[in-house]
Amino acid sequence: MFGVMRFLCLALLTGSLHAAPDEAALGKADGYPVCPMAQAGTTRCLIGTVSRGDEGQIPSRRIQKGATVTPLKRAASEPALSYSHSFGRSTLDEYLSRNRTTGLLVLKGDTILVERYQYERKPEHRMASYSMAKTIVAMLVGIALQEGSLKSIDDRADAYVPALKGHPYGETPLRHLLSMSSGVSFTENYSGRDDVSVLSRIAFNESPGGVATVLPFRDRVRRPGERFSYASAETQVLGLVLRAATGKPLAEYASEKIWQPMGAEADASWFIDKGGNEIAYAFVNASLRDYARLGMMLANDGAQEGRQIIPAAWVTAATTPPAPQFRPGQATDYFGYGYQTWLFPGEGRRFQLRGLRGQVICVDPATKVVVVHTAAREVGNDPGYREQNVMCMGVMDSAAKL
Repeated sequence: MFGVMRFLCLALLTGSLHAAPDEAALGKADGYPVCPMAQAGTTRCLIGTVSRGDEGQIPSRRIQKGATVTPLKRAASEPALSYSHSFGRSTLDEYLSRNRTTGLLVLKGDTILVERYQYERKPEHRMASYSMAKTIVAMLVGIALQEGSLKSIDDRADAYVPALKGHPYGETPLRHLLSMSSGVSFTENYSGRDDVSVLSRIAFNESPGGVATVLPFRDRVRRPGERFSYASAETQVLGLVLRAATGKPLAEYASEKIWQPMGAEADASWFIDKGGNEIAYAFVNASLRDYARLGMMLANDGAQEGRQIIPAAWVTAATTPPAPQFRPGQATDYFGYGYQTWLFPGEGRRFQLRGLRGQVICVDPATKVVVVHTAAREVGNDPGYREQNVMCMGVMDSAAKL
């Protein structure tokens, strides 16, 4: 008991040694407000947006926790984890002092080594996932395949969503939607004028939702499976397929098949469109500790406390390049890509759930180390994104030696 109290006191102390960056600009004087949707992306509103977004104007559906919580142990004292990068060797205190991190948790096995929050955030805050939700969708696909709701990832999307017949997304096998290689033209550079901006406007405001959100994207420029090209619309199609195949909203299916079996300690939420369909490509909101439980389950190839929740073969397939063109350095200059999951370069199988503004869950199955990081970065060329990846890799290495 004394060790736990000592650790908690140490965590509070170290959190106060450095002021979090840009507190004033991020709205500290206003209590880090939850702003109307039109202002949610402004700097003053970012902390509220990424940690209390489901308390705002956007409707969401609950991902309900179960009756049993998977316990997480806590180290008696926080270890001195560090990593190397262009500035030299850095500690986590130094990382937090220069990055807009809302939460940072390092888990090894079932033991929390580090749990930090900035900007007055607390463990009960539900942190936005942004595109980390894509990996959850992929895992639900694997469960639906095992259960027989989906017959094969070589089925076309229109086999489950007849409204997509005659559309290139409908004519694309699920396999290539999973690997972001449909061949349908889609720009995603977060300029405000790209296709993902169109997708978001349609999903949130300009349509009844559902199939209507992906109908504008009709130009196929290459064969399915030929090349990786990141496109949130492909996850949106997978979400439509899952709802049609299972007969359940994504949040309900995620609660039943992942959130409750893995022993989440809190409810999560998922934003929905006007038609009541979850916006599949992003917008799950959950606590840092439950993101860590999700990462731990994936580190154990879909098992939690001896119970297989996601088929192990599916987790392995989803976190492995499906073809040479999806390997690290081929899919992108740095990352590879599996099924809605980013793959780190280097030996061994390490992967990452990744979302806009600095949301990541980094997973090393070999050492059972998971790093959860939530943040409020600006969209664009923030050097913190690069350091974030280096930090994740270095902290996994550092924690593995303990």
